[in-house]
Amino acid sequence: MPNIKLLYMYRDGGNYKNHGEAIFANPDDVDIEEATKNIKSILFDGEWFYVNEWGLKDLHFETWDNEIDHTWHEFVALEPTDEPVTDMRTFKTFLEGIYFPS
Repeated sequence: MPNIKLLYMYRDGGNYKNHGEAIFANPDDVDIEEATKNIKSILFDGEWFYVNEWGLKDLHFETWDNEIDHTWHEFVALEPTDEPVTDMRTFKTFLEGIYFPS
């Protein structure tokens, strides 16, 4: 069973982008299509989330413009990968944390 790569990004008010990813082990064999559908159902406006609530690396730029910048990140996709794990949570544990935050 392959690992799962979560792709996300920060897009500032000027449309400059920082891309990020997290790779999770998937020992529970969570279905990527089902997980994608469920994740999209909890995003605000179908795309956005607060990176700190998901326990992911913040991708904001060093400079900040209060007039146009915002605090949320954009979910891009999930994909299978054979790349090594970069996040010590299993994918199922990650999902439980975003569906039912403590």
